Amino acid sequence: MNTAPAIELRGISKSFGPVQANKDISISVQPGTIHGIIGENGAGKSTLMSILYGFYKADKGDIYIQGHKTLIPDSQAAIAAGIGMVFQHFKLVENFTVLENIILGAEDGPLLRSSLGKARKELASLAKEYELNIDPDALIENLSVGHQQRVEILKALYRQADILILDEPTGVLTPAEADQLFRILDRLRSEGKTIILITHKLREIMEYTDTVSVMRRGEMTATVKTAETSPAGLAELMVGRKVLLRVDKTPAQPGEVILDVQDLRVVDEKGVERVKGISLQVRAGEILGIAGVAGNGQSELLEVLGGYADATGRITINGTELPLSGPGSDGGARRMAGISHVPEDRQREGLIMDFAAWENSVFGYHHDKKYQSGLLMDNKGILAHAADQMQRFDVRPPDPHLAAKNFSGGNQQKIVVAREIERNPDVLLIGQPTRGVDIGAIEFIHQQIVQLRDQGKAILLVSVELEEILSLADRVAVMFDGKIMGERLAETTDEKELGLMMAGVSGGRS
Repeated sequence: MNTAPAIELRGISKSFGPVQANKDISISVQPGTIHGIIGENGAGKSTLMSILYGFYKADKGDIYIQGHKTLIPDSQAAIAAGIGMVFQHFKLVENFTVLENIILGAEDGPLLRSSLGKARKELASLAKEYELNIDPDALIENLSVGHQQRVEILKALYRQADILILDEPTGVLTPAEADQLFRILDRLRSEGKTIILITHKLREIMEYTDTVSVMRRGEMTATVKTAETSPAGLAELMVGRKVLLRVDKTPAQPGEVILDVQDLRVVDEKGVERVKGISLQVRAGEILGIAGVAGNGQSELLEVLGGYADATGRITINGTELPLSGPGSDGGARRMAGISHVPEDRQREGLIMDFAAWENSVFGYHHDKKYQSGLLMDNKGILAHAADQMQRFDVRPPDPHLAAKNFSGGNQQKIVVAREIERNPDVLLIGQPTRGVDIGAIEFIHQQIVQLRDQGKAILLVSVELEEILSLADRVAVMFDGKIMGERLAETTDEKELGLMMAGVSGGRS
């Protein structure tokens, strides 16, 4: 007897004004499988899943769930159809308990006591069945990111989801937490649940999915059995050309110490010490990678070095000490000292989204004499320079008049990277260089970073992607709870050792 697909989308199309996000997409997902969906930024993956979960309504096309045509006008209808979604940014109430978050929106009636009692029993049963053990009375704000993700999965299962959609689920997890997540997903699959996995990590696709669909420019270009493809083959389907999946670089030739940080301490506005006396050095012609789960002091380290936050301790560039508070400690002074900074959040810290690309191309450097024409800025010269820069850094579309908000994430990142690298800095600070960036742009950005290293520059790289750290960095320091747990040569360590250090295991060996 033929089993109906768990999900079948037929001829789905969706436009936002003149932009067609999905073009006549058809896809079939078999029950009890993990089905991966990959594609470049702007390929239409999130739009398609938002249609399936009821956030958007398709302009045309039909949805079939378990063989039955199903209308999904909103997320309540999706939940009723047995669909759950775990978002990249969790939808949890921080000061509620696990149990309260589980029942939120699914209460039995106005009296919560019976709902909570029922949920406690159901939660215990689900946790045991799927190895999702978690304290039902714990506050969300006190849980690790990995445990918060478990709560999101339990929320969906409590609502009797047979189909789970996960959007970039390992972006903020340690390697150990990611391994545990995929053990949970494997258990769910073995119990007959159907899982759709959206990820840009080809390794996860190859290791954990049964089938993978590739999207490009709003269309479904291929659906293949994972066992019958390869990372290189998938990358080519995504981008439309062959892509170099490894960082092509020669061994580093480190020179003199350029950046020297000693006993750096940062206290936030609430009086919490975020960076706890760290010391590090970066030499000319090398990349020092800072690994760690987000929230362990890496962001504060970059902010101090970039002139966005005060600190105590000592920082020197080429032997010259830089102020850590007060006059001369701001971003402008840091740039004058030879530091360029690609911030972790390009949209909040790297760009003014409503301004044009040519205006963004000089932000932070607009007082430079080469951009002046008498008392005014040389807008014509800046515009020409921006157009040239966009061509050389392959920004698409290469239109300097277009507002930053109208570029894809990868092209926004290229605008920021181009601006900072073009300054020929002594030190490049670069945070999450390829966060939310598609595979073609990742290849290009990595090449630019390596070229700068080979020109004798000192590079401090912060990334939550261990694969990226190990590929790009020459040395790796691991931060945990505001401290440096240890340092390794990239060529002599691996993800397991670094992952243990990221989890606070001193030395990284179990």
